[in-house]
Amino acid sequence: MTPTRAWTVASACDAALARSAVARLAAAAGMPTVERARLLAGLSARLRRCLEQPAAAWQLVFEVICAPPHGETGRFRLSLRPTGQNRSDASWQTVVECPDPEAAAREATQPDVPLAEALLLADDDTAALLDHLDEQERLVSVHREELHQTNQGVLALHAELDAADRTQRELLAAEKAARAEAEGARHRLTFLADASAALTASLSHREILRRLPELLVPQHARTAEVWLFDDDGPDTRAPHPAAAVVAARTGRPQYAADHPGHLPGVENLPPSALAPNVPLLCLPLTARRSTLGVLTLTAPGDRFDRDNTVMLIELARRAGIAIDHALRYEHNRDIAETLQRTLLTELPVTAGLQLAARYLPATHGLNIGGDWYDAFAQPDGSLIAVIGDVTGHGLHAAVMMGQLRNALRAYAVDGDSPGRLLTRLHHFLHHLEPDLCATAAIARFRPGDPTVTWAAAGHPPPVVRTCEGRVRVLDAKPGAMLGIPLGQGIKDHTVELPPGSTLALYTDGLVERRRQGIDPGIARLGAVLAGLGSAELARDLDGAAEAVLGRMLHDCDREDDVCLLLCHTGSEPVVTPAAPDPHRRPRQPAANAPGPQRSATSPPPTSETAGEDANGAWAPPLVADDAQD
Repeated sequence: MTPTRAWTVASACDAALARSAVARLAAAAGMPTVERARLLAGLSARLRRCLEQPAAAWQLVFEVICAPPHGETGRFRLSLRPTGQNRSDASWQTVVECPDPEAAAREATQPDVPLAEALLLADDDTAALLDHLDEQERLVSVHREELHQTNQGVLALHAELDAADRTQRELLAAEKAARAEAEGARHRLTFLADASAALTASLSHREILRRLPELLVPQHARTAEVWLFDDDGPDTRAPHPAAAVVAARTGRPQYAADHPGHLPGVENLPPSALAPNVPLLCLPLTARRSTLGVLTLTAPGDRFDRDNTVMLIELARRAGIAIDHALRYEHNRDIAETLQRTLLTELPVTAGLQLAARYLPATHGLNIGGDWYDAFAQPDGSLIAVIGDVTGHGLHAAVMMGQLRNALRAYAVDGDSPGRLLTRLHHFLHHLEPDLCATAAIARFRPGDPTVTWAAAGHPPPVVRTCEGRVRVLDAKPGAMLGIPLGQGIKDHTVELPPGSTLALYTDGLVERRRQGIDPGIARLGAVLAGLGSAELARDLDGAAEAVLGRMLHDCDREDDVCLLLCHTGSEPVVTPAAPDPHRRPRQPAANAPGPQRSATSPPPTSETAGEDANGAWAPPLVADDAQD
């Protein structure tokens, strides 16, 4: 049976007694003070409203609800309804949790205390509630102080965050400026590198003078003029600004304008009388502690940029070095060309033998190398034709070539054979220049003799074209290179050379191509010789030599010197023109020109004699000559 306690409330005294009894039961059930005060305040308000209604009496019922299983908190229920009505007709009820419902049930069986004692007990609850409120106020004060400290910390944190944000913005701005400056420096360095490469790519000082304004205008200057002191160009006598004259005299950059330039390393001068309204920057072109000229620039805008000025000064310095190198190269080239002309041989006139020679220097370097040819008569009436190649390029190779040429002519006075002459040249070169090597091929022609004696030392084999158009390669056991640290005796070889035959002596620059070797080039030379007509060879050997060079060199850059000597046997004496200009370029065939053609005197192609050259044109087969005398 559920413990129940009921009170009839008909007056204010009844309401006070009932409220006091409920307070006592709630305290016995272990209900906390604050929750108990809240419950009693609500009950008092309900009782007051009930007494204001016209009903006769009200009934307040207190019911203890037993605790549920599993140790959960117990509960009790308060209900208020008019007297004489069922529980379900209650006007108000509430269920309250309580820690000790059994104690509340025991207290419900006790009689009510008098009204005066109930009032005193109510004061005890009030005092307990006030104590609780004081404690809560103290806690609130503590929390308020903590909140104030927290607010102060938050404010300080916000100030720090704001300062950090400003600092970050400043760092980002500085980083952006540094990136822009670095990007500008990168562009300037890239321009300087590209411009330097463009200036040093040419060994002609006039080409450098032409390229320099093209590099600077209009990005870095509105106009650019170069005054080269030793130049004999059309603008040599043109007037120059006073700032350019000062830069030429002092060797220091000058800035001429109506305002200071504040440019690093540049001196300020009054505006130029030639261009008073335009800022001028005059930069000396120096090399080897001397001034070669002055570069005068006008500003692309109102004034010159400081960083760009440093770049322009460096570019002027590099341009001066490039011009100096070009001038020195041109000077050495002139010396080399003069030396080359003195070393080339004027071909002799011999009965029954025509001679034609061509020499082309490499397209790179000083236009002089170690390739050489020579032809001269011996005391016994025979004629020596020789072609050779000294390793290396430049003046040293040309000088050694001249010494070998003179030594060979001296040895030939003794009447030695080609093999013996090469053997003596080998010992001469080995003792004269132990670190230098050379190759050579010598052919000796005797009047009225249908044979030719020849010898070679490390040189590409001679090629013979017969009057019938057949081609033979003379590759019979050549000797080793001249000058190597090895004793050798070079042998002579003899080959038939009837009238109308052509012997071709050449250097490797004519037949050798990078990544192809020399054999395909020799085969191609044989095809070109076979494509020449016998009448053409007899009538114009010089033109035939030109044609051979044109067909052999039209598809290459001529990275090495080229030398060709054609010896054509005939039945009557023929006067051969003097040797042509050694720097004359061969006639280049048109891009769509046909390949070598058979002449009217060439034999028809057969299965035994016909073949194809490297370009697919018809050519007689190459026959290797391995006969020895």
